[in-house]
Amino acid sequence: MSRIDENREFLPVRIAVLTVSDTRALNDDRSGDVLVQRLSDAGHILAERMIVRDERAEIAEQLRVWCANDAIDVVISTGGTGLTGRDVTVEAHRDVYEKEIDAFGTVFTHVSMAKIGTSAVQSRATGGVALGTYLFALPGSPGACKDAWDEILAFQLDYRHRPCNFVEIMPRLDEHLRRK
Repeated sequence: MSRIDENREFLPVRIAVLTVSDTRALNDDRSGDVLVQRLSDAGHILAERMIVRDERAEIAEQLRVWCANDAIDVVISTGGTGLTGRDVTVEAHRDVYEKEIDAFGTVFTHVSMAKIGTSAVQSRATGGVALGTYLFALPGSPGACKDAWDEILAFQLDYRHRPCNFVEIMPRLDEHLRRK
């Protein structure tokens, strides 16, 4: 069973929050606010925060910029994961991923089913890795951001979480780039 190993020291990670929206600004970005509050409360560091329009190329470009920044370990985006024509966040993430974390979307769907029932099928939450940076795309609702953080990311971004977590393998995420 998963647990927190109190014998291990907590290691804060540097997280950037990206809200994808044509209508939101920082003063009314409730989903971004939820993520910032939760990551801060957990002891992590808000590396950057930004809002970009629902444009695939703009989203992908911002993800690439942050992946190339050594001061950012994780990017969490919110918004644009649905099924409508303007929902292109998932495609933008996949344009950037070197590897997709397939089970992230599956686990998120499982968590969502307990909260919103079969409406969970409308979410396309996804996760992946690029240039040694974790990338997660969450739905644009505050509830979905709470669920993803509280039920998945809070544990996987905690070095003390057992039996395993994302933090402990961070140093090896970009090992293929260092091989000669």
